[in-house]
Amino acid sequence: MTGPTLTLFSPAGVVLNPRALTLAAKRLGKMGYAVSVDEAARARHQRFAGEDETRLLALHRVAEEAPSIAMATRGGYGLTRLLDGVDWPLLARSVSRGTRWVGHSDLTALQCGLLARTPKGSPVTWAGPLACEHFGREDAEGGVDELTAGCFQEAMDGSLEAIGFRCGDGFDGLSVQGRLWGGNLCVLMSLLGTPYWPNVQGGVLFLEDVNEHPYRIERQLLQLLQAGVLDRQKAVLLGHFSPVKPAAHDRGFTLKTVVQRLRPLTKTPILTGLPFGHIPAIVTLPVGERVTVACQGKEAFVGWGHHH
Repeated sequence: MTGPTLTLFSPAGVVLNPRALTLAAKRLGKMGYAVSVDEAARARHQRFAGEDETRLLALHRVAEEAPSIAMATRGGYGLTRLLDGVDWPLLARSVSRGTRWVGHSDLTALQCGLLARTPKGSPVTWAGPLACEHFGREDAEGGVDELTAGCFQEAMDGSLEAIGFRCGDGFDGLSVQGRLWGGNLCVLMSLLGTPYWPNVQGGVLFLEDVNEHPYRIERQLLQLLQAGVLDRQKAVLLGHFSPVKPAAHDRGFTLKTVVQRLRPLTKTPILTGLPFGHIPAIVTLPVGERVTVACQGKEAFVGWGHHH
C-alpha cells in the first residue's frame, strides 16, 4: 500500500545543495509519502533551476500528472518570468483533481497568480514548507522542525482546521472572516498592477519577508495602504520578517516602529506573530480558502475547518 503521491519540482531558483533535495525526498518518503522528483528538478541555468522553458514545462508536467502533493524544492527567484506562459486552467484543473500545491517565498507569484486568473473557482493552494529548506537540512543544522512537519502532514490529510499564535495586546474579541491570500511581501508587490494581482475584497492578507530593511518593508506596506488594498481587508497578519543589521542612523527605527506607524492609518487590524516565513518552524496555510480570524486575550486563531 502506497501513501499519497508527492512530487518535488523546481519552478524558480536553482537547487544550491543537491544533497538537501535527496535528503528531503528520503525524509518525506519516511513520513509516508510516495515521493518522486521531477526530471528537471536539478536543472541549472544561471541562478535558475533550468531555463524558463524548462521550468515552465516542469510546472505543466506536474499539473498534468496531478499528484496528491506538488512541493517546490526551493524559492529564490524565477516564477515571475513564467507567469505570462502559465496554463492557468491546467493548474486549476490539477487542484480540482486533488493536487495540493505547497511552498512559499517565490511561490507567492504562482499562488496569487492562480487566484487572480481563476477568480470564480478560487483554487486553494498551500503556503507551507519548501523541500530543501524544511526537509533537507542536515541533523547538525537542526534537521526537520516537528511543528513544521506535523502541521504540514495534518494540512495535507485534511485534519488541520486551525492554527494559533500569540499576537500581543489590543485585539481581544476580534472575529472576522475573509479569503486568505498573500505571501512574500516583495513578490506580492511585484504583481500589483498586473493581471496576476488577486483583487481580494474583504480578505485576510498575510505577509512575510526575508533580508529586507524595515524602511523597505514600510515603503511597500505604505504602497498597499495608498493603493487602497489594506482598507479593503478584514485583517492583516504579519509573519516573520528576518532581522537586518540596523544602520547607525536608524536610531531605533525598527519593524515595530513600522507597525506602530501603520496601525492608525488603516481601519484594518494588523496582527503580528504569525509563525510563517523564512524560518525553520512554520505553519501550513490554505491560500484562497475562506478563514476566520479570532482573538482571545493575547492569543489569535486562524481557522477554516472542513468543507463538504
